[in-house]
Amino acid sequence: MRKHEIMSQHLLTRRDALRAGIGSVPLLAVASGVANERAEAAQPAGKVPIGIATFGFRGMTNAQVAGQLSEAGFRIIQLFLSQSDSNYWRYNSRNDLSELTPERCKAIADTYRQAGITIDSIGVYTNLIHPDADERSANLAYFDEMMQIGRHMGVGTFITEAGHYRSEEPAPRIPYEFQEDTWNTMQETFKQLAGLAERNDAKVLIEPYFLSFFASAKRTRVFLEQLDSPRIRILLDPANLIELNDLEEMFTQLAPWIDCFHAKDRKLRSDRGVAAGEGDLDYVKFVTLAARHAPGAPLILEYVDASSYQAALNHLRSAVKEAGLSER
Repeated sequence: MRKHEIMSQHLLTRRDALRAGIGSVPLLAVASGVANERAEAAQPAGKVPIGIATFGFRGMTNAQVAGQLSEAGFRIIQLFLSQSDSNYWRYNSRNDLSELTPERCKAIADTYRQAGITIDSIGVYTNLIHPDADERSANLAYFDEMMQIGRHMGVGTFITEAGHYRSEEPAPRIPYEFQEDTWNTMQETFKQLAGLAERNDAKVLIEPYFLSFFASAKRTRVFLEQLDSPRIRILLDPANLIELNDLEEMFTQLAPWIDCFHAKDRKLRSDRGVAAGEGDLDYVKFVTLAARHAPGAPLILEYVDASSYQAALNHLRSAVKEAGLSER
């Protein structure tokens, strides 16, 4: 998400823009500043931050997850409210969050921080593409609640896909995701989401996926350019796009917006994601491009659980080493 620089080095960085509450700075200008800032900070060391998503650890408490991951050497997580003592996360939907008081949110976050683990981001993944306006409004309100929970936890980054909708009616000639009216509605929805992020001093990372509204790197880039908000950025999961895009295409199109990566895998011509090392993704090329175009952005292992994360972690670490980089 980085290399379409058209401005000079003296532009505001994204962090400066967000701190100042500037919503009118052009997205590419802010993104270019992020690239320069992150490159200066991270490129000389050639180090790659590695983390893990918690939704694969559903049968464990937060304390158990924190203890196991800390012992394994993880210092970064992407938190999903999916643990046995905080089971609130619902994919492509929403849930009642009223029990998550500020005190309870702080206690959950402290559990990880006391184990030496930073919560990089929180997974939301609600349905933002639903054709019913009331459903979209309810899901935006849910997203707002999640941002407030994040504030109590000291976390300001939130992850989502576009969401998925399947009608019971016969399939239209043009799939719902690719209709012009859907595009326009999604622009309005994400403008509202950007406003919520502004109000909560947050940012939202959207995750493209080839069987969704954000189906390709180019389509996602065009959407972000039209949206033009520094509050809406990208989590790139290359396994989600390898059916349609080569790795070089993904980074060429999306580099200026990338703040995070998912590290999983996928076999070509398959709609099913698998753990890192079990598919066709060239991991050495992936980590090389990630370090070059988005230095400092964490690689978050996904599609793993307590019994399988070690093999995926070994594969990722091996790729990092082969690329001449090191883990941070």
